[in-house]
Amino acid sequence: MGFLGTVARNFDSLVGPGVMLLYPLYSSMRAIESPSTLDDQQWLTYWILYSFITLFELSCWKVLAWFPLWPYIKLVCCMWLVLPIFNGAAYIYENFVRKYVKIGGVVNDNYPEEHRKVIQMMSLDARKSVERYIAKNGQEAFDRVIKAAEKEAKRR
Repeated sequence: MGFLGTVARNFDSLVGPGVMLLYPLYSSMRAIESPSTLDDQQWLTYWILYSFITLFELSCWKVLAWFPLWPYIKLVCCMWLVLPIFNGAAYIYENFVRKYVKIGGVVNDNYPEEHRKVIQMMSLDARKSVERYIAKNGQEAFDRVIKAAEKEAKRR
């Protein structure tokens, strides 16, 4: 086979660092600079999952040495996690991790007590939206929204 056989046997070594490290590193730096939090979620989740894969690999290296396809399986899994067409890391976070993670977070002390109670009960996404709404429209506007929601709840 010669050259093609050598490339095929070492494909994981040639492509792996680019797919598993260089591209995610570059994309993570871009995510830090972007205003959206969706790409932050994708890349933070990727690095957590990649760390778990690496820990698994380091812990079980004696067993994995018996599986010649392990490097290719790892490469395919990391490609699924990384490539934008799949966004596998974000998929895993949304469908498996997010259900089990309780994000408490601290609500800003600048808000009145009744606002803090309402904001504390919200999901992180809703909390971010409310905080943006308050920053844009003021606490009085949010107070009007709360009062309207309370009136609507009493009517039901």
